[in-house]
Amino acid sequence: MTQKRADVEKTGETDRSALPATGWAVLGLLSFGDELSGYDLKKWSDRSLRFFYWSPSFSQIYGELKRLEKAGYVSARSVAQETGHRDKRVYVITDEGMAAVRHWAREAPVEPPVLKHGVMLRLWLGHLLEADRMREVLGRHREYAETMRQRAETDGADTRAGEAGAPPSLVAKWSQRYYAAERDLADAMLADLTELAELTDRDERGGRRT
Repeated sequence: MTQKRADVEKTGETDRSALPATGWAVLGLLSFGDELSGYDLKKWSDRSLRFFYWSPSFSQIYGELKRLEKAGYVSARSVAQETGHRDKRVYVITDEGMAAVRHWAREAPVEPPVLKHGVMLRLWLGHLLEADRMREVLGRHREYAETMRQRAETDGADTRAGEAGAPPSLVAKWSQRYYAAERDLADAMLADLTELAELTDRDERGGRRT
């Protein structure tokens, strides 16, 4: 073990504390041991991270790779491509990077998820919408949730990060359950809207009779 790695594991200071969440996500992808290009990282994040965190853009990935290389957490080399194509730059995690991401995974504070539910915000403003429009919005959200559930199920079969039963595949199951819950919540809200409409109609008819 190098002295730098020993210091990193012992103190957990400086570069570690300054690394943003996206940097940890990129370093985490590399922690599985593959030598990857920025393009590879983007495609893999689209098939994994986006179901439970988010998938960074190409520019964000390349920006974080530069930061990680400067910190000594990854090393890079150029790979020759076919004639007429630029050389490809590929990255691999270093011992220091592995120590850092291991420490982060073990010791980072447990942060509550940030819920920013655009559909719920719009329905909260339901007094400004027609009932049919609210149901349409919920219907589209339900379709989205079911599509994402199916994609999480399909992409969760990717064995790059380990066999079935390994932590990445268990997170894929979590993602499937999350989107199934979103689908079911949309169904429940649609039922709630139907019940509310029936109660309102009943009250109005009762008022007319009196």
